[in-house]
Amino acid sequence: MTMTAYTTFFGDGEHSFKLTPALIGELETKCGSGVGMIANRLFSRNFAQADVTETIRCALIGGGVSPKRAHELIVAYVEGRPLIETYELAAKILERTLFGNPSKGNDK
Repeated sequence: MTMTAYTTFFGDGEHSFKLTPALIGELETKCGSGVGMIANRLFSRNFAQADVTETIRCALIGGGVSPKRAHELIVAYVEGRPLIETYELAAKILERTLFGNPSKGNDK
């Protein structure tokens, strides 16, 4: 299975976000649901805070950030902030994970 990364500015600079099969398993454990259900909750805007936070944290790790640094980025730029600021990033990560990049060339 080829996983499609999403690269965008987050917090302190450009970061790649990618959910690998192992990190999807971690995300499912942390959120208590399968990745499809997590995506469904995000896409329908019926999500838990962990759905947003853990999707971003796991995808940072999959994109090459150390687990410690991913945690630091979450604390600095996700926790305590309005959820709408990071909701769209989490939704885009799951969209890429499930569907790949259908608009190659239009989006990073």
